[in-house]
Amino acid sequence: MIDLFGNDAQRKQWLPPLIDASLLSSYCLTEPSCGSDAAALRSSARKDGGDYILNGVKQFISGAGATDLYLVMARTGASGPSGISCFIIEKGTKGLSFGANEKKMGWHTQPTRQVIMEDVRVPATQLLGQEGMGFRIAMTGLDGGRLNIGACSLGGAQSALDKACAYVKERQAFGKRLEEFQALQFRLADMEIHLEAARTLLWRAAAALDAHDPQATRLCASAKKFATDTGFNVANDALQLHGGYGYLADYGIEKIVRDLRVHQILEGTNEIMRLIVSRALLGRGQ
Repeated sequence: MIDLFGNDAQRKQWLPPLIDASLLSSYCLTEPSCGSDAAALRSSARKDGGDYILNGVKQFISGAGATDLYLVMARTGASGPSGISCFIIEKGTKGLSFGANEKKMGWHTQPTRQVIMEDVRVPATQLLGQEGMGFRIAMTGLDGGRLNIGACSLGGAQSALDKACAYVKERQAFGKRLEEFQALQFRLADMEIHLEAARTLLWRAAAALDAHDPQATRLCASAKKFATDTGFNVANDALQLHGGYGYLADYGIEKIVRDLRVHQILEGTNEIMRLIVSRALLGRGQ
């Protein structure tokens, strides 16, 4: 987002440490009262001389409290998407604080917290793009984020499939190894086929995004929906193939299932992915 919409000074200041990961950043769009309806956000940014004063709360922010930069969408104008702007806020800025670390079903190694802004003063030089561009910037950022989440889902599912293949070669039942049962062979084949199909769609969407294809948003939404559904289903099937052992923490499958479940929700729920695709088909925009 900084690369695409930042000015030369912002790109020079922030891109090198972000690229080499000496700084980490968080994307701050969702609020307690609005998730899928992101254009209804209520966080405000009021102009005060050469600065902006930000107030509001962001919800479900990945990495909050541990990351160094926060790309915050806040309202500088009227209601609706055209009144939203994007700001870069550094950790340690006066008035910026974080809620308690959420207790989650999965993703235990990454903090998820509220980002709380109470009269946070940032210079106008930390406005990304121009006033009113925030929603466009946020949606553009989501295209890439959806590909990343899809890739995470496929990686987790591939790991689960690998574990399942190894398990059925070792486990015996009714005097035979599990790999000798055709029903289980077919289950493994379906898991592999679905993963390959999802991987192909993900690459197609990534190529479209790189090429600035006008269909990139639709393709990214399609890939995110298909890859995250597929990833979870394959991991869940792998757990089933392990039987009772799959439910135990020792085998690592239950963790994959828990971690992949949220991918169908974040970066836009899969219901919203369908909405994006249908609107593109019907010529109704995003």
